Formats: sequence, structure tokens, C-alpha cells
Amino acid sequence: MNYYLPKAALLGAALLLAFQMPTPAPDSQFRLITLDPGHFHSALVQKSMYEGVDPVVHVYAPDGPDLQMHLDRIKGYNTRAENPTRWKEEVYRGPDFMAKMIADGQKSGKAGNVVVMSGNNRLKTDYVRQAVGAGFNVLADKPMVISGSEFGKLQESFATAAKNKALLYDIMTERFEISTMLQRAFSRQEALFGTLVKGTPENPAVTKESVHHFYKNVSGSILTRPAWFMDVAQQGEGIVDVTTHLVDLVQWECFPEQTIDYKKDIRLTSARRWTTDMNLSQFKAITKLSAFPDYLKKDVVQDSVLRVFSNGEINYQLRGVHAKVSVIWAYAAPAGGGDTHYSIMRGTKANLIIKQGAEQQYKPTLYIEPVAGNTTSETALKAVLPAIQREFPGIDVKQNGAGWVVTIPDRYNEGHEAHFGRVMQNYLNYLKAGKMPAWEVPNMIAKYFTTTQALALAKKNQ
Repeated sequence: MNYYLPKAALLGAALLLAFQMPTPAPDSQFRLITLDPGHFHSALVQKSMYEGVDPVVHVYAPDGPDLQMHLDRIKGYNTRAENPTRWKEEVYRGPDFMAKMIADGQKSGKAGNVVVMSGNNRLKTDYVRQAVGAGFNVLADKPMVISGSEFGKLQESFATAAKNKALLYDIMTERFEISTMLQRAFSRQEALFGTLVKGTPENPAVTKESVHHFYKNVSGSILTRPAWFMDVAQQGEGIVDVTTHLVDLVQWECFPEQTIDYKKDIRLTSARRWTTDMNLSQFKAITKLSAFPDYLKKDVVQDSVLRVFSNGEINYQLRGVHAKVSVIWAYAAPAGGGDTHYSIMRGTKANLIIKQGAEQQYKPTLYIEPVAGNTTSETALKAVLPAIQREFPGIDVKQNGAGWVVTIPDRYNEGHEAHFGRVMQNYLNYLKAGKMPAWEVPNMIAKYFTTTQALALAKKNQ
């Protein structure tokens, strides 16, 4: 399989994906540690091998089904017929797993120098703080914090990481989705797009909506979710979970490679939250459990319906630009469908719209729609297209009513799971350089300020 690497995906470093690399040498520069894996994302970063990364991965976790599901997924990658991986998992099981990891990290021949964590989000903020405090580099799944009361701890962790010369980074896979990358690229072509409008709360300049499903297929099988995934006290509400990606993309697309100051640049307008309901049989199908555990009974109504605050919407201003992000969780996708994304960036000359519905066969599709009265859009498109094609070879456009649809060769549509390898390789490049771009850390802080403050506002207004 070929992987094309547009410049927009580099994020300041040469992105050298290695999906078929030889076995790393014993003196590999990076050694991975997996900490308390509870979410399938912790396995997806190991769906590929990477140059310079030791194939031995040390896992520290309490014993239980979450750990076993993680190890089964790694085993599946190692034994698949096409491009099998060669990971060797060295597992420490026990309630003192964190203390053991830190103690092993203090040894001269320590088990690893990069901690990967994806699991219970209620615990993650403290996991991050302890890991960077012990001098580990950390690649954490989103969200790194799920409440405003914990936001200060995350800020402290970034300060500690800087002091210890460690890199703390979160997994933002959506930056590597091709239609989003192209939306960003076309928005930077002023001759075609113009400039980003300011918008209003009723008609934002940027709108992003993400639809997800509890019942879904991952790596060829129906995903078994831990019961705590449906407990917002542990997983976090939707407004602080998946919206992390959307808020990140608003910053990344509207103000590329610019530093966001959360104290000056962000102003919340409104926020709301609502539930997705599932009955006991649906819960059984995704957890393999016969009953709701005690910690979920607070959210069960009529004895058999679980209400999960998995949906949320944030309307806010970023440097005076009105943006709206929404996350919606349904139980299962329609036949032939899956998770979907809608996005619009409104310019003074054209709008850039991503749709992913039945009409698009559930594939993200980018449309360019000229603003009414813009008579030079076709000329501008012809002028800017060569620059886009140099960055993304093979990209083209075709007429679609008064506008155009961007045609994307199949080689770019690698799927969401492959994006975890993209993020990991990009992070490894940061580690090799010994630093991240100056805007990354303040923009992560700004992102989590937005989500946690929005949750507080939604609860206050409900």
C-alpha cells in the first residue's frame, strides 16, 4: 500500500511513515510503555511498526478484562496475514502498576521512555501528571482532562514536562483526515476563499459536527466497550470528549501554526448537553455484561434505560470568529454507514464544506461553493489549483452545480485507524528533534480550557 505524505501533514517535521520497516536494532532510540490500557486507541498506535522504536513494549496495568482486550488486539496485529507487526508485550499486572512503572523508570536500564495512555479519562489527568513528573515523555489519547476543576493539573503537567525536558502530546488523528487537510489548504488560498468571515452565533463562520456510534466495527470485529465508557464520571461527557478533536481543528484550520492565548482569544457564547439512551439489551451487545454495574445505576431510568450525556454543543468565539462544534452519539449507524463528520468554513469569496452522508456514500467529501455574487471563482480556482496539486498530487475538482466537488484519489482514503500511525510518527519526529512547534502546547491548553469551561456553562444553564 502506498502512503502519500502531503506537506500539510508534516506539521513542522518530516513525516516518514514506516509500515513495513525491518526489526528495530537493540539500541532503538524509543521504547514504548503502555499504561493501563482501557480504550482500543491504546492498541491502534501499535497497528504499525516504526523505525527506531523497540519492538518490546512494557505494559503496566491492573489485571482485568480491559488489559486482556488490549493484549488480544496486539496479538491480532502480530498474527494478521498482511503486514503482521512484531510487538512483544512484557506485562506487569498489579494494583501498584503506576508505582512499578515509575520505579522501573528510575533504573539505568529502564523499560521505556515514551508512555502511551488511552483509557479511563477520570484517571488520565493524574496519570499524565505522575508520568511527566517522573520524566517520561507522554503520548495521551484525548481528552487529557474532563472537568474544569482538573484543568489546573493539566497546566501544571505541561510546566513539569518542560522542566523535565519531556514532551507531552495528545492524539489528534483528525488533522490527518484528507478532506480536512484539503479544507485547510484551500482556505489558505485567498484568491479563491477570500478571508474567513467573522460570522454570528446564529450563522457561525465555522461549524463542525461529528456523529459517532456506541455499536461499531473496529479492526474487523464488533467493538466490545468497557462498561465505564458509558459512565460520564469516568469517560467524560461528550462535550469534553470528542469535541476535543473539533475544537482542535477549529484552531488548526482557522489560525494555522499560530499560538492561541486562552485568556485573551476565547470567549464562550453558549453550551448545551443532552443524553443518548440505550436499553439493557443494547448495553449487553456492546459490553457483554448481563446487567448495569452499580456505578451506572445513577443514570438508569425506568429500571432498564441507561441515559448517557454523550452529546454536546459549544458556540464560542476564537479571536472574534464565531465557531460552533457539536458531537452526537447514536447507538448504531444506519446500514452501510459509520461515524460521520460535517464541516463548513465560510469565506468572503467561497465556502468550503465537508459532507459525509448517504449521498456521499458515507465518505468525507469536500465541496467548494462560491459566495453569491462572486463571478471570479472559476478563474481563481484554476489559478490556485496547481499549488494544491503540488502539495497533494492527484487532487482535482469537477463541476457540481454552481460550485465544485474535490476529487480525491483512493490512495489518500486510508481510514481512521491508520491515522493513529500518522500521529505516532509525527510525535516520534518531535521527540527526535527534542521539541515541538512553539504553538502546540499553548494550543492544547486553549483547547482543554474551551471544552472544560463549556461543560461548566452547559451544566449551569440546564
